[in-house]
Amino acid sequence: MKSSSKPVSRLKVRKSKEVLEKYQKALLKKREELVGEVKHLQDETSNKSQREAAGDLSGYSIHPADQATDSYDRQFSIDLASSEGRIIRDIDAALKRIQEKTFGVCETCGKKINSGRLKILPYAPYCFKCQEKNEIE
Repeated sequence: MKSSSKPVSRLKVRKSKEVLEKYQKALLKKREELVGEVKHLQDETSNKSQREAAGDLSGYSIHPADQATDSYDRQFSIDLASSEGRIIRDIDAALKRIQEKTFGVCETCGKKINSGRLKILPYAPYCFKCQEKNEIE
């Protein structure tokens, strides 16, 4: 497929006010949950020393295998918080698209995003075809 150099026009989506409010409510709820999870993960990883996180407050040294497990768990929590932070930004962008009346329009091709996709991933900025194409590239 040849891609044209024309800018993609952003359609105004004609979704009912009730439908947009439903998506907005769901997005705000999901955002609130994720913000709570990120805060909890950040508190867990940043406020404790490795020894405290392991629950070992004794004077004995920590076994190297335990240290490796603790380091892995800590890095996993940091990665999870980062991933959830990206989703929060995607949700914020979707909320902005609701305000701009462009919610449900693919940011790449300008076509309508399938409602089934939006039910599963309400913050999706791309239609399935364009998302698949972005992942391949």
